[in-house]
Amino acid sequence: MVDIKKYEYHRITKLAEQLEVAKIETQIIEQILEGGEDIKKSTKPEKKADWFRGAMFRMNKLLDMPARKAVREGCACCLGGKRLKTSLAITKENISLAERIKAVDRAKYMGNVTMQENGDVLVRFYPEGQEHYRCVCMPKAEKPLPVTYCYCCGGHVKHHLQIALAEKLECTTEYTALSTGGKKPCTFSFKIKE
Repeated sequence: MVDIKKYEYHRITKLAEQLEVAKIETQIIEQILEGGEDIKKSTKPEKKADWFRGAMFRMNKLLDMPARKAVREGCACCLGGKRLKTSLAITKENISLAERIKAVDRAKYMGNVTMQENGDVLVRFYPEGQEHYRCVCMPKAEKPLPVTYCYCCGGHVKHHLQIALAEKLECTTEYTALSTGGKKPCTFSFKIKE
């Protein structure tokens, strides 16, 4: 068991908790979290981003894709509040899936939401045409981070979208502002589970 109390920065604490929830071996958790105890609330944002870059590279090396997705989606934040109330209202006030998707898109709390020809739901946080996109979670990152970091944002969107659409979803993080160095918008694709 990992001593989670030694990590001060809340995002590292959440990562440590989710690694344990996923029943990752203690030795592997410690490798992933190496140096995390040195990251404090007061640590400069650039240094926090650098630490997470390294931690995500270690996760990519040590864990398979399903484990990485489960851990990072479990790190999702902002699961309650106004977004939750909006999601619940959408599912209650709209009958069909098409109506619910349009309502989520109109609400603009999840960016642009559209149904694709293949039946997937696409969520894009910024409209096309911008020249540079910015990550709201790590705006001071000086270098791109592995897309693994952004699975938590996918988990956030998945949580609210599943409620609003009344459907179980599988998330694919296509690309993000953080993983592309600001060259592409945060884009998530959701397959409806049968």
